[in-house]
Parts: sequence; structure tokens; C-alpha cells
Amino acid sequence: MTTDGTSGVAPVARLVDEFHKLPGIGPKSAQRLTYYMIRMPEEDARSLAEAIIAVKERVILCSQCFNITEADPCGICSSPTRDRSRICVVEEALDVLAMERTHSFKGLYHVLHGVISPMNGIGPEDLKIAPLLERLKGNEVEEVILATNPNLEGEATSMYVHRLIEPLGMRITRPARGLPMGGDLEYADEVTLAHAMEGRQDF
Repeated sequence: MTTDGTSGVAPVARLVDEFHKLPGIGPKSAQRLTYYMIRMPEEDARSLAEAIIAVKERVILCSQCFNITEADPCGICSSPTRDRSRICVVEEALDVLAMERTHSFKGLYHVLHGVISPMNGIGPEDLKIAPLLERLKGNEVEEVILATNPNLEGEATSMYVHRLIEPLGMRITRPARGLPMGGDLEYADEVTLAHAMEGRQDF
């Protein structure tokens, strides 16, 4: 049996390493998850593995808004009932889910897939900013809502995008300050997020 000096069994050590690669999972959490997996029924473990594989094989990015989807375009972009004069710009796909839970926004979305973060080596070219500009040119969009998270990186990203789209002449707004500074949209409750969108202000 192949072993190492840390975890004893090579497959166990490998799984600990794989869990440790996930965001927010430290060494201790990776070990706890691994040993939970060892104890869980084989059927449940296979179901989890199949779910992960299905996500990688079937989930794609919408070619219009870059939200995660199984069909292109996604259900929101292809819906005839959505207000195409408004686009809400968010950082991540989870933010779209948070917004949809409020049932208060009936427009379209654009997912940047991150924020500008020089400390982490992420520049504007690493985000879906260029496709956003293409969507706005010669389109019927009247308002762009910059709903990045209310923290330093989110604010910096909003300022950068604002400078790029301001010459296009459409209204640019952001959610009202019902959202706490330093918070994330995906963790906001539905009422707070809905009020923030209803009370949005010109950028």
C-alpha cells in the first residue's frame, strides 16, 4: 500500500489536496471533508461524483449574458417577457440567482465573472467587459445597473466599467445603499436586495 507521511493512504492524501484547492477550504476543513467522504455510503459518494461530472459536461456559459446555463442562450436571455431595455451587471452567476429570488428585476443580466483585482493578478481583460460593450452598441438598452458587490474591488470595477460605457449615453445606475459596505449580493436577503434595486440611484 502506497503511503505518505501525512495522511497515511495516497488516495486520501490526494482527496485532501483536491479539497484544499477549493476557495475558502483550509487544510483542516479539507481533512474533515475527506474523512466525511470516507464514512459516507458509497451510493452517496457516487452520486456526488456524478453531479460534479454532469456540471462540467453539461453546464456552459450563455453567449449573451455569460450566466451559467445548459442551453444557449439561457432562459433569461431567451425569455420574451424580460425587459430588454435594462441590463444589470453583476460579478458572478450566484448574484443572478440572488437577484432572481427578489422577483423585483425583470430586465437582463451580464455576468463579469470576477472583479478587477491587481493583487490577485486580475485585470479588465480577464473579465467579460468587452462582450458587455458589444452588447450595448447599437442596442435598445436604456439603463445599465452596475450591481457589483459594495466592497473596494467591486466599487473599483464599477468605476472602470462606468468610464467605458458613459460615452454611450445610456442611464447608468447602481443599487441604493441598503446593501452593507463589504457585503456580497449573494448573501443579501431578498427584501434588502429588492429595496436596493427599487431605490437605485444614478451613478
